[in-house]
Amino acid sequence: MRNLVALTAVAILAALTACTPLGLLNATTPSAGYRREAGIAYGPLVRQKLDVYVPEAAGGPMPVVVFFYGGGWQEGSREDYRFAGEALASRGFVAIVPDYRVYPEVRYPDFLRDAAAAVRWVHDRVGDYGGDPARLFVMGHSAGAYNAAMLALDGRWLAGVGLDPQRMLRGWIGLSGPYDFLPIKTPVIQTIFGPREQWPGTQPIAYVSSGAPPALLMTGDADTRVLPRNSERLAARMREAGVGVTEHVYPGLGHGRTVAALARPFRADPPILEEIGRFVASH
Repeated sequence: MRNLVALTAVAILAALTACTPLGLLNATTPSAGYRREAGIAYGPLVRQKLDVYVPEAAGGPMPVVVFFYGGGWQEGSREDYRFAGEALASRGFVAIVPDYRVYPEVRYPDFLRDAAAAVRWVHDRVGDYGGDPARLFVMGHSAGAYNAAMLALDGRWLAGVGLDPQRMLRGWIGLSGPYDFLPIKTPVIQTIFGPREQWPGTQPIAYVSSGAPPALLMTGDADTRVLPRNSERLAARMREAGVGVTEHVYPGLGHGRTVAALARPFRADPPILEEIGRFVASH
């Protein structure tokens, strides 16, 4: 019933404001309870900026979650994900939402280099915002979950900025992520990931090792954009390697609902934010 009321309220708001879906989620996001510092540069380029969300009531060094949004490596803006930053801050985490360069400006692996540079900035500077760099997690939805997975599993990207994921990441969180998506069938994604012979080396599942950080993987069985088998196969590979992994496949849930569940109207069902809180607290 609570979810039905929330859906009705959001539908009415959509009709009245003609907002985009992300705009609607932001429209339900409170401005109290956290402090947001926006547009901080982590590099010299236009899209190398990030927003920081700091809980107002939390005391002491706080866990840190870097959230990478999705968009098929072709679009997206940190300004559209205020609801995600607020959600994480509401759990007592310092949340960081970076932009990163996307196609056609760049192709693989430049967006991973940007993601790594953002994490380097967070590692070095998050203490200024009350965050604990020793309790740092990366997280993402869809293409952003891919970015998070690659930073956690393929040590090349964080090594490129002087960091070791096995030492400095407490864990990583993926919402509806593509981790094992060969063969690539969509023409624009083929272009983004380069020559066909390069594709096997672009897959997160190829980099699972026994020293990998633990993971929380959540998806829906009604996701037709990024099939749930991506999470299921990665979870199985991590278990084979002896790596801690918690997996949730929610019945009836589509691709966008895993990230929409961070917004206040949808938090009760499914309890994705609660699972994130439990995972961070246990690591």
